[in-house]
Amino acid sequence: MEVDARLRLEDPNYAARMEAIEAFTQEYIANEAGGTRTVVTIPTVVHVVYNTASENISDAQVLSQLEVLNEDFRRLNADASSTLAEFVGVAADCEIEFCLATTDPNGNPTTGITRTSTTKTSFTTDDKVKYTSQGGHDAWDRNSYLNLWVCDLGSGLLGYAQFPGGAAATDGVVCDYQAFGNTGAAAAPFNLGRTATHEVGHWLNLRHIWGDGGCGVDDFCADTPSSDGPNYGCNLGTISCGTKDMVQNYMDYTDDDCMNIFTQDQKSRMQAVLAPGGARYSLLSSDGCGGGGGGGTCDVAGGRTTTGITSSQATLNWSAVPGATSYNVRGRQVGTATWATGSTASTSINYTGLTADTDYEWQVETVCSGGTTSGYSASELFTTAGGGGGGTCTDLGEPNHNKGNA
Repeated sequence: MEVDARLRLEDPNYAARMEAIEAFTQEYIANEAGGTRTVVTIPTVVHVVYNTASENISDAQVLSQLEVLNEDFRRLNADASSTLAEFVGVAADCEIEFCLATTDPNGNPTTGITRTSTTKTSFTTDDKVKYTSQGGHDAWDRNSYLNLWVCDLGSGLLGYAQFPGGAAATDGVVCDYQAFGNTGAAAAPFNLGRTATHEVGHWLNLRHIWGDGGCGVDDFCADTPSSDGPNYGCNLGTISCGTKDMVQNYMDYTDDDCMNIFTQDQKSRMQAVLAPGGARYSLLSSDGCGGGGGGGTCDVAGGRTTTGITSSQATLNWSAVPGATSYNVRGRQVGTATWATGSTASTSINYTGLTADTDYEWQVETVCSGGTTSGYSASELFTTAGGGGGGTCTDLGEPNHNKGNA
């Protein structure tokens, strides 16, 4: 909250913008939360700013952090099974995913990773790492990308973030290079990528679970128990404010191997800033992860719908993409890790062998001439009808032509 306090002093309009965002969030929660949603994919750029070779972290370390974010925000993290029994009922798949950008702000192909050698031996929360002129790297357009800066933060600081409502030039998340990802330079006890999970939570409008005050201060989430302050380490039996603390929540200060849960109310707050009219809604129209390079674009298919839903099958549909030669499709039960895959030259495919009364998601990827691809779309969600059981092997294929299975 140090950064938030500084921005309130520096920008006379910041507090009013934050109040407007909070009012919108509360209105969304009252009227829209829990409705039908599409999984949101956020294009992400990682700016590695380094003074020494060890600070110039590997691509593998960067990719490991993206993997952790995708697992944590979809509740596919392996340690989800360790959530305390009394909190399992409020645990949430936040339906938010992250992809390394494939297209830069000028429309050129990119790896989604920038690397900047600096004379600065360390940075602080003063945002200098976010400016090329100050020894860092300028932000990419915040309307199209999540900016993640990785550097030596110094003074034992793990990371910090800017809430929605701050200046565009400084929008994003900063992490220390030893608290980013789960390989390479990442150092215990903050070596599982949860610093970025925590800070991206702030970037998506989450408060610390203790509300940055005592028992009477709220984090605006009714399903997170009140706490009198941050927790450290991993004391699962901590009780404050008369109830057990949710020390496993990503928005506490516990060790990485302790954290494993976002709640339903936290999900609603994050979904609010990504909803139409929300502070980060523009990210949904970003093409930062679309296009395949090679002199042309290979667009993600639009017009995605799910029809003919029964207890055991559904038809997945999308609009034709100019220049497409075929489409790859994948689907899975929400909350599971394994995709059923298929391909077709048509603009629809049958998804069979499903289980009744179960939530599923699917994505489609365009394949264009020369083998370029669009990357997979955001997920479309549907629920099968009740009754009738279901198969044990799911298939994606055109009628009478099996194209692939799990």
